[in-house]
Order: sequence, then structure tokens, then C-alpha cells
Amino acid sequence: MAATMKGPGLFLAQFAGDEAPFHSLEAITQWAARLGYKGVQIPTFDSRLFDLKLAADSQAYCDEVKGTCADAGVEITELSTHLQGQLVAVHPAYDLAFDAFAPAAVHGKPAARQAWAVEQMTLAAKASGNLGLDVSVSFTGSLAFPYLYPWPQRPAGLIEDAFGELVKRWRPILDIYDDHGVDIAYEIHPGEDVFDGATWERFLDGLGGHRRAAINYDPSHFLLQQLDYLQFIDLYNDRIRAFHVKDAEFNATGRQGVYSGYAGWTDRAGRFRSLGDGQVDFGGIFAKLAQYGYDRWAVLEWECCLKSPEQGAAEGAPFIARHIIDVTDKAFDDFAGAATDTARNRKMLGLEP
Repeated sequence: MAATMKGPGLFLAQFAGDEAPFHSLEAITQWAARLGYKGVQIPTFDSRLFDLKLAADSQAYCDEVKGTCADAGVEITELSTHLQGQLVAVHPAYDLAFDAFAPAAVHGKPAARQAWAVEQMTLAAKASGNLGLDVSVSFTGSLAFPYLYPWPQRPAGLIEDAFGELVKRWRPILDIYDDHGVDIAYEIHPGEDVFDGATWERFLDGLGGHRRAAINYDPSHFLLQQLDYLQFIDLYNDRIRAFHVKDAEFNATGRQGVYSGYAGWTDRAGRFRSLGDGQVDFGGIFAKLAQYGYDRWAVLEWECCLKSPEQGAAEGAPFIARHIIDVTDKAFDDFAGAATDTARNRKMLGLEP
């Protein structure tokens, strides 16, 4: 059944900072509301905005957080555990880089860092439940991604073993989320082992179709891969539980293609842009999601190589609001309809004299 989605929402991670109005949940939600946002997606990894452990342990604190948001005029759309989810599975090639996502006490200790990440994911399940949320957003992490385009060729069984381990690590986490009535909507994202439809199917099949495994749909990552992001909705709409509204562009040249030659963001053939400045067909996306009954949040994730975050946020709220389809409960030709008459219908079909 077609449905009207909620929005606009704003992912706060790219805006949080030490200066007002980005330094506290109260201030940043008031700022977001003034721009026209109706919801905020809260990063659980930024203590300036949210105390994850306290939220898992204290219903009173969660009520206070909800009250802060309500006073500003916004709702909480989801909790984000992107950084912690990333650390559930890390290939050794990325150990030093990803240590920055974890406390200093576990730096240089991959097993301890993973255990910390699993604990964080567990806390987020409890916190989501305490906040009355039934979906969260995250990453899968990666063990196989360094072998995406290998030379020499991958040894037989390498990818199967990687996904087997990925599933082994995530299934007990998903079971905990199931206990709390919360989905994990994974952002399908290059750098993660689950980065397109084929890898999503491999992951979901390994999980036995776990009912709490879901998708955070972000078309920008699909455009940069040159994947059909509209057909993706046709294929996987039943698992889409969250939506990052993010734009991108891909302009291949004789010097660069999808991999973009190690260039910086402004010089890449594929780069992220503010809403409306890129090539993503948002009219098509909002129509398909409405058609398939997506009634959850449309959340701006701002990432742009040119425009300031303040301008991107200010332009993003009206852009999303303009694209949300207020789904009709009528057919356009209802005025020409007639009441049900079975005898007449049978005559029209030649089934009665």
C-alpha cells in the first residue's frame, strides 16, 4: 500500500561541534527546528549530544532526551551506531585508521576493540527500546573489502569465509535487537563488506533472513558505483527501514572513472554534493518509496565537497519537504466510477445474456 513518509529529518553527526549552536542536544535541535526539520537522527558516538550508556541504563534520561527534542519541536528518527558497527568487523589493513573510532584503552588491541563495539551495539539496542524507537542505523564493517578488485586473484573460499565470519559476529547482536523490538538498518556503503544488492543478499542469506536485518537506503553510494538505485528499491523495498537523503554526481573523464584516481573529494569523478546540486533522481526515489509504502523518515545526511554545512542544511529541509509525496486515498478517475454491480459486470464480460 502506498504511504506518506515522515520528514524532513536531519542526521546530526556532520554538524555537531564545540561551538554554539552545535555543542549540545538542546541547542542543535532548536537550530534544526528553525531550519524546518521535524526529526533528528542522533549519533550515539558523540558525547556532546548523547550519553549512550546512560540511555541504556536509565529510562529517566531517555525521557529527558525525548523531552529536549520535543521542546525544540522535533522527534528522534533513529539512533546511529555507524562508527561502532564499523568496528564489529575490521580487516587488519584498517586497524590503525579505525582505532580512532574507539577509546584509547583499546587502541592497538583489535580483539578488545571489537568487544567494545559489540557492547556499544548492545547498549544502543537497549537505548532505542527505552526511547520507543523500532529501528537504528549502522554499518556492517568489513573483512573482505581490501580484496574487492584483487590481483592476484582471490583464493577459492575467501569471500565465503569472510561473510561467514561477518554473519557469525552479527547474528547474536541482531538477536539482542530482536529482544528489544529494534531493527538494524545497515547503510549499504563502499568500504563495508555489504556495499550493493549482491553483497546484501549474501549477508542476509547467511543470516537466514533475520527479521531484524534491514537497509538504510542511501542513493549517493549507489550512484558513485553506477548501480541502478531505482531498481534497488524495486528489489529490496521490503527491507528498507531508513532513508538517508544524500546527493552525488559522477562525471567520468579520460583520466578518471569510478575509482577516481586517489584524488581529493573536489577533484574526483564521483563526489558527494548537497541536495539538488548532484545527479540523483530524487523525484523517482520518493515516488518509488511512496509506492511501496515507506512511511518512515527521510533524513538528510549532509556531505558536500563544495557547499558549507550550514547552507546545505538550510537548503535541505525545504528540498526534502518538497519531495515528500502526500499519498492520495483516491483514484484520479473516481468521478467517472460506478457502484459495484455484479450482474452488470458479468454482462460486460459476456458471462450473462
